[in-house]
Amino acid sequence: MTAPTPLNLITARYGATNPPAVAAEAPWNAVLDSLLGHASVRAFLPDALPAGALEAGIAAAQSAATSSNLQVWSVVAVEAPETKAKFADWTGGQKHIADCPTFLVWLADLARLRQCAERAAAPSAGLDYLEMLLVGVIDAALAAQNASAAFESMGLGTVYIGGIRNHVDKVAAELALPPLVTPVFGLCVGKPAKAGAVKPRLPQPAVLHRERYSLEAQLPEIDAYDATMQAFYTSQGMKAHQWTPHSIKRIADAAALTGRDVLAEKLRGFGFKLL
Repeated sequence: MTAPTPLNLITARYGATNPPAVAAEAPWNAVLDSLLGHASVRAFLPDALPAGALEAGIAAAQSAATSSNLQVWSVVAVEAPETKAKFADWTGGQKHIADCPTFLVWLADLARLRQCAERAAAPSAGLDYLEMLLVGVIDAALAAQNASAAFESMGLGTVYIGGIRNHVDKVAAELALPPLVTPVFGLCVGKPAKAGAVKPRLPQPAVLHRERYSLEAQLPEIDAYDATMQAFYTSQGMKAHQWTPHSIKRIADAAALTGRDVLAEKLRGFGFKLL
């Protein structure tokens, strides 16, 4: 198998018509190889994770940045087939959740700090503000991305599952979550049965702004990306479609949010005041 090169990794990530050639001049290393080669995996072998892989991945997660060292996140590793089957159903029939050996549910967790404050007979009214939930969500995302990169470095595959928020109350009950803890997303982890395809991203000028943000300057980049994505789906034997209409459909109305339109209400039910 031919080893990846900076140029072909960048070309795959952006599509043949949009690669930022200057990126190939960067000081290259194995970390960049791994990150640029990321592809979601949705077909897993039934093999359990290698011994120590989960713990190493979580150690990598705990090595991520965390606001003020508060560490307001937790993760639940789910391996019971019956529980994974429920999650697959609640997320819209995502079979890969049931098939992967380990499914990780990442949590924004303010309960640990509330408990610490209560034990010290100290106030904790700051936890009632939206800012603290946002910190928990950000911390969980940073941690999970570190873990995903670590798992991929071990030859494992991953895919994020935002659909865990479709029925966040059912997931919370299944995991016995206390107040002030909420699921943020899931992550399938396992040995790939089939390699995922590297999906092109928006051209860099659409997301990399210098000194000032420009919305207007993104228009030609988005047009070019629509063509790139149509070609990508065709090359994968999938129904060809463009990014713009696909994305617009996902934001059309409350129904497009597949149950997540009532998330604020459910979060308040979990004890988050969101002040």
